Amino acid sequence: MTKRALIVRGGWEGHQPVEATELFLPFLRQNGYDCQVHDSPAVYAEEDTMSGVDLIVQCMTMSTIEKDQVQGLRAAVAAGAGLAGWHGGIADSYRSSDAYLQLIGGQFAHHPPVPPAERTGEQSDFYIPYRVDILPEAQDHPITRGLESFELVTEQYWVLHDDLIDVLATTTLPRRSFDEWERPHVNPAIWTRRWGKGRIFVSTPGHRVEVLEHPSVRTIIERGMLWASR
Repeated sequence: MTKRALIVRGGWEGHQPVEATELFLPFLRQNGYDCQVHDSPAVYAEEDTMSGVDLIVQCMTMSTIEKDQVQGLRAAVAAGAGLAGWHGGIADSYRSSDAYLQLIGGQFAHHPPVPPAERTGEQSDFYIPYRVDILPEAQDHPITRGLESFELVTEQYWVLHDDLIDVLATTTLPRRSFDEWERPHVNPAIWTRRWGKGRIFVSTPGHRVEVLEHPSVRTIIERGMLWASR
């Protein structure tokens, strides 16, 4: 039976929303999904469309959403549609919508830069080496089963979150001599969430295509989409 996937992409171009989502469309089609692509969250307000969706993949950074659109998204997830995404495309999408932030359970707040003397004013100012630690209790989860902790050089997300997320992997932000916070602290890097009858999956790694092509990141996102789906 064909399943339906809704891909909503756009917002800040620095996250390559088109290229990033195109990377995963063949995987979804190979797994039996009919994929419908939209460049705006306006589709979330279309009840007839949303009622038949099995999976929503969102890659929409630093954008805005109308009240009826976020209500439609929440209703679809609560009714059993899955919601999945990575990086700012899901964890930094609609900063002004408290209803959206509550749905996701975590919001981007910061990504530490390189030391001042190394900054050039480019995106790479925020590419630092860090580790994604798969939690011991996540070793048998369908998304992270068989995977080891891994290293990346990219944006490391500081996330504000609630305790209704189920964390599969964490990352520890250091406290360096030029940082303003007082000590290292642990942040969720990969999490899931239940919302009504629906499932939500979030990966904070995924800044650009080259990060999404990392074998562990790509595997986690592909598994996460399938796990979240109705």
